[in-house]
Amino acid sequence: MPEWLPGWCVDHLGDRPAGVLFTLRQMSSVVGLRLAGGRAVVVKMRDDGGRVAACVDAQTRLADRGFPCARPLTPAVRVGPLAVHAEEYRPGGDPLPGDTPDVAVRYATVFARLMAELADLTVAPPLPNPRWVRWDHPDPGLWPAFDEVDGRDQSAVPAYVVDTAARARRRLLAADLPCVLGHADFEAQNLRWRDGEVSTVHDWDSLAWMPEAALAGAASGAFASASPPTLAPVESSVAFLAAYQDLRGRRFTDEEHEIAWAASLWPAAHNARWEAVHGDPPVSGAAVRAQAAERLRRANA
Repeated sequence: MPEWLPGWCVDHLGDRPAGVLFTLRQMSSVVGLRLAGGRAVVVKMRDDGGRVAACVDAQTRLADRGFPCARPLTPAVRVGPLAVHAEEYRPGGDPLPGDTPDVAVRYATVFARLMAELADLTVAPPLPNPRWVRWDHPDPGLWPAFDEVDGRDQSAVPAYVVDTAARARRRLLAADLPCVLGHADFEAQNLRWRDGEVSTVHDWDSLAWMPEAALAGAASGAFASASPPTLAPVESSVAFLAAYQDLRGRRFTDEEHEIAWAASLWPAAHNARWEAVHGDPPVSGAAVRAQAAERLRRANA
Protein backbone atom coordinates (compact mmCIF):
# COMPACT_ATOMS: atom_id res chain seq x y z
CA MET A 1 0.00 0.00 0.00
CA PRO A 2 1.18 3.60 -0.43
CA GLU A 3 3.39 4.87 2.38
CA TRP A 4 0.89 7.59 3.26
CA LEU A 5 -2.11 5.25 3.54
CA PRO A 6 -1.70 3.99 7.14
CA GLY A 7 -1.54 7.56 8.43
CA TRP A 8 -4.50 8.52 6.26
CA CYS A 9 -6.54 5.69 7.77
CA VAL A 10 -5.70 6.87 11.29
CA ASP A 11 -6.64 10.46 10.42
CA HIS A 12 -9.89 9.68 8.60
CA LEU A 13 -11.03 6.30 9.94
CA GLY A 14 -9.53 6.40 13.43
CA ASP A 15 -7.68 3.10 13.01
CA ARG A 16 -4.56 1.65 11.36
CA PRO A 17 -4.52 -1.06 8.68
CA ALA A 18 -3.69 -4.51 10.01
CA GLY A 19 -3.81 -6.37 6.70
CA VAL A 20 -4.60 -6.15 3.00
CA LEU A 21 -7.69 -8.01 1.80
CA PHE A 22 -7.20 -7.28 -1.91
CA THR A 23 -5.78 -4.78 -4.36
CA LEU A 24 -7.20 -3.80 -7.73
CA ARG A 25 -5.90 -1.46 -10.39
CA GLN A 26 -8.18 -0.39 -13.23
CA MET A 27 -9.37 3.17 -13.75
CA SER A 28 -8.45 3.77 -10.10
CA SER A 29 -6.44 2.02 -7.41
CA VAL A 30 -8.57 0.13 -4.90
CA VAL A 31 -7.32 -1.49 -1.69
CA GLY A 32 -9.37 -3.61 0.67
CA LEU A 33 -8.07 -3.32 4.22
CA ARG A 34 -8.65 -5.03 7.53
CA LEU A 35 -8.22 -2.40 10.22
CA ALA A 36 -6.64 -3.15 13.58
CA GLY A 37 -10.02 -2.96 15.28
CA GLY A 38 -11.41 -5.66 12.98
CA ARG A 39 -13.40 -3.49 10.58
CA ALA A 40 -13.04 -4.15 6.83
CA VAL A 41 -12.97 -1.11 4.54
CA VAL A 42 -12.19 -0.28 0.92
CA VAL A 43 -10.02 2.72 0.02
CA LYS A 44 -10.23 4.15 -3.50
CA MET A 45 -7.54 6.39 -4.99
CA ARG A 46 -7.76 8.05 -8.41
CA ASP A 47 -6.71 11.15 -10.28
CA ASP A 48 -8.96 14.02 -9.32
CA GLY A 49 -10.31 15.56 -12.50
CA GLY A 50 -12.96 17.48 -10.57
CA ARG A 51 -15.59 14.71 -10.65
CA VAL A 52 -14.91 12.66 -7.56
CA ALA A 53 -16.48 14.79 -4.80
CA ALA A 54 -19.85 14.86 -6.58
CA CYS A 55 -19.76 11.10 -7.21
CA VAL A 56 -19.02 10.31 -3.55
CA ASP A 57 -21.70 12.76 -2.42
CA ALA A 58 -24.34 11.07 -4.60
CA GLN A 59 -23.24 7.59 -3.50
CA THR A 60 -23.50 8.61 0.15
CA ARG A 61 -27.03 9.87 -0.28
CA LEU A 62 -28.12 6.75 -2.16
CA ALA A 63 -26.70 4.54 0.59
CA ASP A 64 -28.52 6.63 3.19
CA ARG A 65 -31.77 5.87 1.35
CA GLY A 66 -31.13 2.15 1.39
CA PHE A 67 -30.04 1.73 -2.23
CA PRO A 68 -27.81 -1.36 -2.58
CA CYS A 69 -24.38 0.26 -2.80
CA ALA A 70 -21.37 0.57 -0.52
CA ARG A 71 -21.71 3.42 1.98
CA PRO A 72 -18.86 5.94 1.82
CA LEU A 73 -17.14 6.33 5.19
CA THR A 74 -15.30 9.54 4.31
CA PRO A 75 -15.72 12.34 1.79
CA ALA A 76 -13.26 12.55 -1.10
CA VAL A 77 -9.98 13.92 0.28
CA ARG A 78 -7.12 15.32 -1.77
CA VAL A 79 -3.76 13.58 -1.36
CA GLY A 80 -1.44 15.27 -3.83
CA PRO A 81 -3.00 14.78 -7.28
CA LEU A 82 -5.30 12.02 -6.00
CA ALA A 83 -8.83 12.02 -4.65
CA VAL A 84 -9.12 9.41 -1.90
CA HIS A 85 -12.13 8.10 -0.02
CA ALA A 86 -13.02 5.05 2.05
CA GLU A 87 -16.23 3.05 1.90
CA GLU A 88 -17.68 -0.02 3.52
CA TYR A 89 -16.63 -3.43 2.26
CA ARG A 90 -19.55 -5.33 0.70
CA PRO A 91 -18.32 -8.77 -0.35
CA GLY A 92 -20.43 -11.57 -1.71
CA GLY A 93 -23.04 -11.90 -4.37
CA ASP A 94 -22.51 -13.11 -7.93
CA PRO A 95 -22.61 -11.51 -11.38
CA LEU A 96 -25.74 -12.13 -13.41
CA PRO A 97 -24.57 -13.52 -16.76
CA GLY A 98 -26.43 -13.47 -20.03
CA ASP A 99 -27.54 -11.05 -22.72
CA THR A 100 -31.01 -12.32 -23.58
CA PRO A 101 -34.08 -10.06 -23.50
CA ASP A 102 -35.28 -11.51 -20.18
CA VAL A 103 -31.90 -10.78 -18.58
CA ALA A 104 -32.04 -7.30 -20.11
CA VAL A 105 -35.34 -6.64 -18.34
CA ARG A 106 -33.81 -7.59 -14.99
CA TYR A 107 -31.00 -5.11 -15.52
CA ALA A 108 -33.43 -2.44 -16.75
CA THR A 109 -35.40 -2.85 -13.52
CA VAL A 110 -32.32 -2.00 -11.46
CA PHE A 111 -31.35 0.85 -13.76
CA ALA A 112 -34.82 2.40 -13.56
CA ARG A 113 -34.71 2.23 -9.77
CA LEU A 114 -31.24 3.77 -9.76
CA MET A 115 -32.27 6.63 -12.05
CA ALA A 116 -35.39 7.31 -9.99
CA GLU A 117 -33.28 7.56 -6.83
CA LEU A 118 -30.84 9.94 -8.49
CA ALA A 119 -33.54 12.13 -10.03
CA ASP A 120 -34.11 14.33 -7.00
CA LEU A 121 -30.51 14.57 -5.79
CA THR A 122 -28.82 17.92 -6.17
CA VAL A 123 -25.08 17.53 -6.62
CA ALA A 124 -22.56 19.32 -8.78
CA PRO A 125 -22.54 17.78 -12.27
CA PRO A 126 -19.67 15.24 -12.33
CA LEU A 127 -17.94 16.63 -15.39
CA PRO A 128 -16.14 15.85 -17.58
CA ASN A 129 -18.08 12.67 -18.23
CA PRO A 130 -16.25 9.33 -18.14
CA ARG A 131 -14.13 8.87 -21.22
CA TRP A 132 -16.14 5.96 -22.68
CA VAL A 133 -19.27 8.17 -22.84
CA ARG A 134 -17.48 11.47 -23.46
CA TRP A 135 -18.85 12.11 -26.92
CA ASP A 136 -19.32 15.74 -25.86
CA HIS A 137 -15.57 16.32 -25.44
CA PRO A 138 -13.96 19.56 -26.70
CA ASP A 139 -10.79 17.86 -27.95
CA PRO A 140 -9.80 17.98 -31.63
CA GLY A 141 -10.83 14.98 -33.64
CA LEU A 142 -13.37 12.25 -33.10
CA TRP A 143 -12.19 10.73 -29.83
CA PRO A 144 -11.57 12.29 -26.40
CA ALA A 145 -7.87 12.73 -25.65
CA PHE A 146 -6.37 9.61 -24.03
CA ASP A 147 -2.58 9.21 -24.15
CA GLU A 148 -2.63 5.44 -23.73
CA VAL A 149 -4.58 5.07 -26.97
CA ASP A 150 -3.70 8.23 -28.89
CA GLY A 151 0.00 7.34 -28.91
CA ARG A 152 -0.61 4.05 -30.72
CA ASP A 153 -1.09 3.28 -34.40
CA GLN A 154 -4.53 4.63 -35.30
CA SER A 155 -4.44 2.93 -38.69
CA ALA A 156 -5.19 -0.30 -36.80
CA VAL A 157 -8.70 0.96 -36.02
CA PRO A 158 -11.12 -0.44 -38.62
CA ALA A 159 -12.84 2.12 -40.82
CA TYR A 160 -16.26 0.82 -39.81
CA VAL A 161 -15.49 1.57 -36.14
CA VAL A 162 -14.47 5.15 -36.98
CA ASP A 163 -17.54 5.64 -39.19
CA THR A 164 -19.87 4.22 -36.53
CA ALA A 165 -18.43 6.46 -33.82
CA ALA A 166 -18.57 9.55 -36.03
CA ARG A 167 -22.20 9.01 -37.03
CA ALA A 168 -23.31 8.21 -33.49
CA ARG A 169 -21.48 11.25 -32.11
CA ARG A 170 -23.02 13.60 -34.69
CA ARG A 171 -26.48 12.46 -33.68
CA LEU A 172 -25.70 12.77 -29.97
CA LEU A 173 -24.26 16.27 -30.32
CA ALA A 174 -27.33 17.40 -32.27
CA ALA A 175 -29.63 16.53 -29.35
CA ASP A 176 -31.45 19.26 -27.48
CA LEU A 177 -32.37 17.45 -24.26
CA PRO A 178 -31.88 18.32 -20.58
CA CYS A 179 -29.07 16.59 -18.71
CA VAL A 180 -29.57 14.46 -15.60
CA LEU A 181 -27.37 12.48 -13.23
CA GLY A 182 -26.92 8.80 -14.02
CA HIS A 183 -24.64 5.75 -13.89
CA ALA A 184 -22.55 5.51 -17.06
CA ASP A 185 -20.82 2.16 -16.55
CA PHE A 186 -23.83 -0.08 -15.96
CA GLU A 187 -22.15 -3.38 -16.81
CA ALA A 188 -22.62 -6.89 -15.45
CA GLN A 189 -19.14 -6.74 -13.90
CA ASN A 190 -20.27 -3.80 -11.73
CA LEU A 191 -23.33 -5.49 -10.18
CA ARG A 192 -23.67 -8.38 -7.76
CA TRP A 193 -26.83 -10.44 -7.20
CA ARG A 194 -28.03 -12.68 -4.39
CA ASP A 195 -31.18 -14.86 -4.34
CA GLY A 196 -32.41 -13.30 -7.56
CA GLU A 197 -32.13 -9.70 -6.33
CA VAL A 198 -29.40 -7.15 -6.88
CA SER A 199 -27.25 -6.93 -3.74
CA THR A 200 -24.69 -4.29 -4.71
CA VAL A 201 -24.14 -1.81 -7.52
CA HIS A 202 -20.49 -0.75 -7.78
CA ASP A 203 -18.42 1.84 -9.65
CA TRP A 204 -20.00 5.11 -8.56
CA ASP A 205 -16.93 6.91 -9.89
CA SER A 206 -18.68 6.51 -13.25
CA LEU A 207 -21.61 8.84 -12.69
CA ALA A 208 -22.26 11.15 -15.64
CA TRP A 209 -24.27 14.23 -16.58
CA MET A 210 -26.17 13.79 -19.85
CA PRO A 211 -29.69 13.25 -21.23
CA GLU A 212 -31.65 10.46 -19.57
CA ALA A 213 -32.17 8.74 -22.92
CA ALA A 214 -28.40 8.69 -23.52
CA LEU A 215 -27.77 7.12 -20.13
CA ALA A 216 -30.47 4.49 -20.68
CA GLY A 217 -29.23 3.84 -24.19
CA ALA A 218 -25.63 3.33 -23.09
CA ALA A 219 -26.82 0.95 -20.37
CA SER A 220 -28.99 -0.96 -22.84
CA GLY A 221 -25.91 -1.77 -24.89
CA ALA A 222 -23.46 -2.37 -22.07
CA PHE A 223 -25.48 -4.22 -19.40
CA ALA A 224 -24.16 -7.68 -20.33
CA SER A 225 -20.49 -6.68 -20.42
CA ALA A 226 -17.98 -8.44 -18.22
CA SER A 227 -14.36 -8.72 -19.32
CA PRO A 228 -13.77 -8.07 -22.12
CA PRO A 229 -16.76 -5.76 -22.69
CA THR A 230 -19.06 -6.20 -25.64
CA LEU A 231 -22.40 -5.01 -27.01
CA ALA A 232 -25.70 -6.71 -26.15
CA PRO A 233 -27.86 -7.99 -29.03
CA VAL A 234 -30.23 -5.46 -30.60
CA GLU A 235 -33.33 -7.34 -29.41
CA SER A 236 -32.03 -7.23 -25.83
CA SER A 237 -31.47 -3.48 -26.04
CA VAL A 238 -35.04 -3.17 -27.31
CA ALA A 239 -36.28 -5.11 -24.27
CA PHE A 240 -34.13 -3.06 -21.89
CA LEU A 241 -35.38 0.28 -23.22
CA ALA A 242 -39.02 -0.81 -23.26
CA ALA A 243 -38.85 -2.07 -19.68
CA TYR A 244 -37.01 1.04 -18.54
CA GLN A 245 -39.69 3.34 -19.94
CA ASP A 246 -42.48 1.25 -18.43
CA LEU A 247 -40.85 1.34 -15.01
CA ARG A 248 -40.13 5.06 -15.17
CA GLY A 249 -43.73 5.69 -16.18
CA ARG A 250 -43.15 7.67 -19.35
CA ARG A 251 -42.42 7.03 -22.99
CA PHE A 252 -39.40 8.47 -24.75
CA THR A 253 -40.04 11.00 -27.49
CA ASP A 254 -38.87 10.21 -31.02
CA GLU A 255 -35.72 12.25 -30.39
CA GLU A 256 -35.03 10.41 -27.14
CA HIS A 257 -35.39 7.05 -28.88
CA GLU A 258 -32.83 8.12 -31.46
CA ILE A 259 -30.44 9.41 -28.81
CA ALA A 260 -30.75 6.17 -26.85
CA TRP A 261 -29.74 4.12 -29.88
CA ALA A 262 -26.87 6.44 -30.78
CA ALA A 263 -25.62 6.29 -27.18
CA SER A 264 -25.78 2.49 -27.22
CA LEU A 265 -23.04 2.46 -29.87
CA TRP A 266 -20.45 4.94 -28.61
CA PRO A 267 -19.06 2.87 -25.68
CA ALA A 268 -18.80 -0.20 -27.91
CA ALA A 269 -16.98 1.81 -30.58
CA HIS A 270 -14.67 3.21 -27.89
CA ASN A 271 -13.93 -0.34 -26.72
CA ALA A 272 -13.42 -1.54 -30.29
CA ARG A 273 -10.82 1.18 -30.83
CA TRP A 274 -8.99 0.08 -27.66
CA GLU A 275 -9.00 -3.53 -28.87
CA ALA A 276 -7.63 -2.57 -32.26
CA VAL A 277 -4.71 -0.41 -31.11
CA HIS A 278 -3.71 -2.93 -28.42
CA GLY A 279 -4.01 -5.96 -30.70
CA ASP A 280 -6.70 -7.56 -28.51
CA PRO A 281 -9.31 -9.98 -29.88
CA PRO A 282 -12.07 -7.88 -31.53
CA VAL A 283 -14.93 -8.74 -29.18
CA SER A 284 -16.54 -5.29 -29.23
CA GLY A 285 -15.26 -4.79 -32.75
CA ALA A 286 -17.15 -7.83 -34.03
CA ALA A 287 -20.33 -6.74 -32.25
CA VAL A 288 -20.08 -3.24 -33.72
CA ARG A 289 -19.52 -4.67 -37.19
CA ALA A 290 -22.60 -6.90 -36.87
CA GLN A 291 -24.95 -4.37 -35.28
CA ALA A 292 -23.90 -0.87 -36.32
CA ALA A 293 -26.17 -0.59 -39.34
CA GLU A 294 -29.35 -1.43 -37.41
CA ARG A 295 -28.48 0.69 -34.40
CA LEU A 296 -27.57 3.66 -36.59
CA ARG A 297 -30.84 3.24 -38.49
CA ARG A 298 -32.77 3.39 -35.23
CA ALA A 299 -30.71 6.44 -34.22
CA ASN A 300 -31.52 8.21 -37.50
CA ALA A 301 -27.79 8.63 -37.88
